[in-house]
Amino acid sequence: MKHYQWSALPEEQMNPSTRRRYVTADRVTVARFELARGGVVPKHQHENEQVTCVISGALKFRFADGEVLAHAGDVVQIPSWAEHEVEVVEDTVAIDVFSPVRRDWIEKSDSYFNR
Repeated sequence: MKHYQWSALPEEQMNPSTRRRYVTADRVTVARFELARGGVVPKHQHENEQVTCVISGALKFRFADGEVLAHAGDVVQIPSWAEHEVEVVEDTVAIDVFSPVRRDWIEKSDSYFNR
């Protein structure tokens, strides 16, 4: 068993509008994102299944087959390899859960945030 506090985890500034903290367990990665209105998470895809829980604010997810506007209290499930991008509609806090573990984050090879 391990116990974490978000405020005690290292914060990464991914780009001017995106900050994250995350915990990696044996089979999942859980992240807390703080996103500033007007920001964009550029189009990307990954092997990991993703579940995003919007805690506050609003995000617009764009997929090949449409868009989803997610507000506080909403949950968005993204299958493995589904190409997606995110527009930050309002200042937002979101929790993302990924399975399997985000190896690209551990290896610092997730450069899509800076496109």
